[in-house]
Amino acid sequence: MPAAAALADRERLVVALARSLEATTGAPVERVETHLSWLLLTRDLAFKIKKPLTLPFADFADLDARRRCCTEEVRLNARLAPSIYLGVTAIGGSVDAPVLDGDGPAIEYAVRMRRFAPGALFSQRLAAGLLTADDIDRLAERIARFHAAAPRAEPDSGWGDPAARAAAALQAFDGCAALAPDHVLGCATLRPWLDAQATQLAPLWAARRAAGCVRECHGDLHLANVLVDGDEVLAFDGIEFAPSLRWIDVIDDAAFTAMDLQAHGRHDLAWRYTNAWLDHAGEHAGIAAWRYAVVYRALVRAHVGFIRAAQRREAGLPAHNGDGEVSGAAYLAVAVRAAQRNDRRLLITHGLPGSGKSWLTQHLLERAGAIRLRSDVERKRLAGLAPLDDSRTLGVEIYDATSTARTYERLLALARVSLQSGHATIVDAAFLRRDERAPFTALAHELGVPYTVLACHAPLALLRERVAARGLRRDDASEADLAVLDSLHAVAEPLDAGERAAALDIDTAATWDAAGTTAAWLARRVA
Repeated sequence: MPAAAALADRERLVVALARSLEATTGAPVERVETHLSWLLLTRDLAFKIKKPLTLPFADFADLDARRRCCTEEVRLNARLAPSIYLGVTAIGGSVDAPVLDGDGPAIEYAVRMRRFAPGALFSQRLAAGLLTADDIDRLAERIARFHAAAPRAEPDSGWGDPAARAAAALQAFDGCAALAPDHVLGCATLRPWLDAQATQLAPLWAARRAAGCVRECHGDLHLANVLVDGDEVLAFDGIEFAPSLRWIDVIDDAAFTAMDLQAHGRHDLAWRYTNAWLDHAGEHAGIAAWRYAVVYRALVRAHVGFIRAAQRREAGLPAHNGDGEVSGAAYLAVAVRAAQRNDRRLLITHGLPGSGKSWLTQHLLERAGAIRLRSDVERKRLAGLAPLDDSRTLGVEIYDATSTARTYERLLALARVSLQSGHATIVDAAFLRRDERAPFTALAHELGVPYTVLACHAPLALLRERVAARGLRRDDASEADLAVLDSLHAVAEPLDAGERAAALDIDTAATWDAAGTTAAWLARRVA
């Protein structure tokens, strides 16, 4: 059957199935059409039927291919949204009288899903002002755990090949240029940047591929594919039709969400998500690949946006649907900003447990757009522990002199990688001894970047109160208790004159001016 006729035939079936569902349920059935599928939405369920199309990235032309893709879609998406994906439904009967799970041979297949609540999508919650920091943190942790468990690509599989990665980004850029040349004219430096970065990053990409960082990921982690479902954060609609789009480096997968948050104007949440994912995933050593991943994902969404706008113009509709959808031009602007951004600067903290270092730096990283390295997290990672694991309960010693030295060595190495990758970098640690601070001062001087010490302090009684309360909550990576606080207070070495000249002094017992501190940090220049 010719393609146009096959498409019309399947559309007839979808219309008939909608009528049948309305008769069965006694309620209206909503019909949604995408470029690849039709969805029929009842009150409680959704049925997704793939269009009989042959495209450069997907082939649903014959019935068996659609069945296989439905099965793959359920398998893949059950990893991150098991309560949503219910299985594959065979459609029997005839085109004009289809029957779900009917007797006789199947004439079509559908993915059967549980319908989630209206307004549950991250994109919808963001537009309504309901998306919370807790939503972002839960998503970052869930995606990091998902990546850790995902199957790894075999070295000879071809997935994650550096040349293919570079070609995919250029293809997305060229697609934008073909569809919206006026928008691309202002991005003359973007294509050369992609070429130069691909050459520079090729060894890192190859090393990460060899290390197993290319895995069977989601592939499409934008905000409209993530939702809040009761107490859970789920991701759905991962890519089943093109293995090359899901067998990718975990950094490429995670960066998609951060990029989309930026495109929606929430740079604070983008950096919160980035750092939360890095803390859980432990992928700081690959941070040099993050900006390229953001640019590539922005170009992909820009290309999609320009395609949708062209389709709407052809149909006589407005270029955008008015529900908060981000335009192709806006995504392209994110790509340009990410490529051009280079704000290398180093900030280390100084302060006793309970002095507010992590709380302050969380606000700073969101406002300034920075990568943060936390000693409490990295100390545990070196011991094979998760951020909230209790080392004492597990019988693991992580606070001896050797562990502390290894922790600061790791922080120094990762800070170098982050700074050399063009990121503003925060190292959140106690830094109570001068010999712990000195290597970081030297690193800033070596790289020629502004250097700041965020000196945090409060009365000892208040520090004791905070440390005791944190111990009861058990919601932070720090395990410092009152005994540790007292012992560190006795041996802490104050900043010397040179360090005080580089310091921002913060009394955390007083009201803190977050905007002022951020501005003061970003105003620092190399001495």
